[in-house]
Amino acid sequence: MKILLINHYVGSNIHGMEYRPYYLAKEWVKGGHEVTMIGASFSHIRTVQPEVENNWKEEYHDGIRYLWVKTPSYEGNGVKRIINMAVFMKELMFHSAKLAETYKPDVVIASSTYPLDIYPARKIANKVKAKLIFEVHDLWPLSPMELGNMSAKHPFIMVMQKGENDAYRYADKVVSLLPKADQHMIEHGMEPSKFRYLPNGIDIEQWEQAHEKIPNDHKDVIDDLRKNGKFLIGYAGTHGIANALEYLIEAAERTYDERIAYVLVGKGPERDNLINKVKEKNLKNIHFLPVINKKAIPDFLSQMDALYIGWRRSPLYRFGVSPNKLLDYLMAGKPIIHGIEAGNDLVAEAGAGITIPPEDPDEVAQAAKKMLELPEDRRNEMGTNGQRFVIETHDYRVLSQKFIDIMNEN
Repeated sequence: MKILLINHYVGSNIHGMEYRPYYLAKEWVKGGHEVTMIGASFSHIRTVQPEVENNWKEEYHDGIRYLWVKTPSYEGNGVKRIINMAVFMKELMFHSAKLAETYKPDVVIASSTYPLDIYPARKIANKVKAKLIFEVHDLWPLSPMELGNMSAKHPFIMVMQKGENDAYRYADKVVSLLPKADQHMIEHGMEPSKFRYLPNGIDIEQWEQAHEKIPNDHKDVIDDLRKNGKFLIGYAGTHGIANALEYLIEAAERTYDERIAYVLVGKGPERDNLINKVKEKNLKNIHFLPVINKKAIPDFLSQMDALYIGWRRSPLYRFGVSPNKLLDYLMAGKPIIHGIEAGNDLVAEAGAGITIPPEDPDEVAQAAKKMLELPEDRRNEMGTNGQRFVIETHDYRVLSQKFIDIMNEN
């Protein structure tokens, strides 16, 4: 099968995020399919931007054909980002006939976060009578409306809303990363029979090959805590506003007299503020370690007794969440404290830990104490449940085949 996927922010093992299209495509190629992915030359979430001198550039990574469209750089969410989107869309629309004739796809997937790529995707699909799939990562324009308080009458929102509504009508199938988004989509014109849920995944093979050890300085801190009989609760990931880590600090204050230590590794815009808050409170039971290589994450997680992930309350979460970090936690085989209020809860579904309300340090503290008091075999059972769950339901080898099955549906 010939698959053409459009994702403005597409990444790879070289470029960094966005990983999902890359992991799916890599498995499709292994299965004998021909995959072409089209992305913009600049994305704010990529670690490494491709070098594109002319308007278009073709290159291969892991057997996947990448077509890069040259777009201007930007910072933040201002006018320059809109220009970046507009350039990408203009190039795709202008070259849609050529793309169809050159690559002759059997399936075209519109997969950018924003919905406007449905228009060039539809033109390409119609030209060669290919199946058209709309993949939804986030609900746009609902996300900027609810998170950014943008008006439904804002011109940008109105354009995006038309794109979303048209996408639901035009697509043969709608693949959603959010399990509870179907009712919203139906309200915006989608036939209920089009909806398919396909969550985010994890590359199990890559995880199993990640044998890098944490730096010696990190190991020294952890070993010292172990020698002092501490029960270690770990966090690995971004230190940002969305991660609600201030509640973990307040929980550490509430459990100061317990033999619990909290170990956080990573970086982010809130890291310095969080460290300063710990210093102000003079807390000795919470430790911030520098960011580590992604390949060392499994080693770090393996050295914890339990893991923590917390969310802020958000009305958008009523549609469900599909977090990559939580999949790493589950794969680590450790029990998890999960602070969330959403349309789904993978920890509860897997029987992999303790779920608590978000933004509540008392609940975090109580969950930490409960995790400490649980028999070790019960904690091990939770970890095993989580690992088994993620292997059976979120391995990209499994998800890629499910996506192929969707493509083959009538």
